[in-house]
Amino acid sequence: MYQICKILYIYITCLQDGAESKQRPDCPQYKVCSQTCKILDYNASYFFFSRACLPAPMFSRNDVSIWSILKKCIGMELSKIAMPVIFNEPLSFLQRLTEYMEHTYLIHQALTTTDSIERMKCVAAFAVSAVASQWERTGKPFNPLLGETYELIREDLGFRWVSEQVSHHPPVSAFQAEGLKEDFVFHGSIYPKLNSGEEYNEAYTWTNPTCCVHNIIVGQLWIEQYGSVEVINHKTGERCSMTFKSCGLFGKELHKVEGYILDKSKKKLCAIYGKWTECLYTVDTAAFEAHKKSDKKNPEDKKGKQQNSVDEEPEELPPPEAETVQVIPGSELLWKITPRPENSSKYYAFSTFAMQLNELEKGMEGVIPLTDSRLRPDIRAMENGDIDQASAEKKRLEEKQRIARKNRSKSSEEWKNRWFQQGSNPHNKAQDWLYLKGYWDRNYTQLPDIY
Repeated sequence: MYQICKILYIYITCLQDGAESKQRPDCPQYKVCSQTCKILDYNASYFFFSRACLPAPMFSRNDVSIWSILKKCIGMELSKIAMPVIFNEPLSFLQRLTEYMEHTYLIHQALTTTDSIERMKCVAAFAVSAVASQWERTGKPFNPLLGETYELIREDLGFRWVSEQVSHHPPVSAFQAEGLKEDFVFHGSIYPKLNSGEEYNEAYTWTNPTCCVHNIIVGQLWIEQYGSVEVINHKTGERCSMTFKSCGLFGKELHKVEGYILDKSKKKLCAIYGKWTECLYTVDTAAFEAHKKSDKKNPEDKKGKQQNSVDEEPEELPPPEAETVQVIPGSELLWKITPRPENSSKYYAFSTFAMQLNELEKGMEGVIPLTDSRLRPDIRAMENGDIDQASAEKKRLEEKQRIARKNRSKSSEEWKNRWFQQGSNPHNKAQDWLYLKGYWDRNYTQLPDIY
């Protein structure tokens, strides 16, 4: 709050022939490479390893009632209510944001075509894929502390990412991702340039749909995304207008996404359809609208729904998912979600990408700044299965942050963000958080002591 060609998810480890690897008995898939890999020209060596599980499985939340907590907080601002750590997942919100980049290959694919409509298809698919990681993720990420940062370099996916918590009240997280070949920048907008020498200098902007968590008070938690998303190419005037369908009373529209790519005169060029939890297709506008007309509700469905509306009961369970996306003849596949690992349900419904976000090897220490989310003791304790230690550390860090804020209010000292500052977005002129540069120089002096 997370292709016209074959869909592949490529993950490259640094395990090489002859490299020694360690294996954990409780998780045979967990392999750690003993070799270090040079990261570009940053003078940093990391131990790269691909873990397929966390150090400890998630805790059961069945014996804890959210309502028993919320009823004591009636009248309080929701963002200021301290929830028990058991409702968290062992990631900071900064790390959760990084999951936008799981399907970065869509951006690289956009850079390979000279057709602006084909580029729009890829960027629209990227915008949909960015929220796919939220499917079944009912755990709450830890609120970032003011000044907290997170970085990620993925040579296999061709990007590097840096983020910072730039405001606590209201909570604001700023981030910037860059292509390792300097072919795109992403910070809520994407600026792709082709490497062929012909630079398009296109900028795309969009906003995410609304994320709704159902049954917080009683019943089984489940998530839906709904609302309008419009991806705009600020150079050509082309746009992709999509609707994330609300579940509705009977669940027929659950997870559906539909829309059109329009030219600058708002003429429909092609249709987009699919599910944000599954896949996205494009097809000719006429074929899509003909399919919509033929997909009428049959009388038996209407009769059953009328009966249900009379005997309607409070919603406790998520509506059953409809059958998989019905592919319209002539459609092209734009994006398909990477299947989650078999053990995902044991580990907070994490994808493989999410499993690796909080990995910390000794090679990283002394290279990443002391404000990095990987170094937060409460998240680390929870990941290791120590819920009591995680709770104690969470309270300590929150109290430390309150004291620091109180001390600043008594003096003339003002908080100054290190890596981002407010400014005008050059494309839509709105206020934005702009990257100041310098993070990757690895000069981390005068950092705040937040942990």
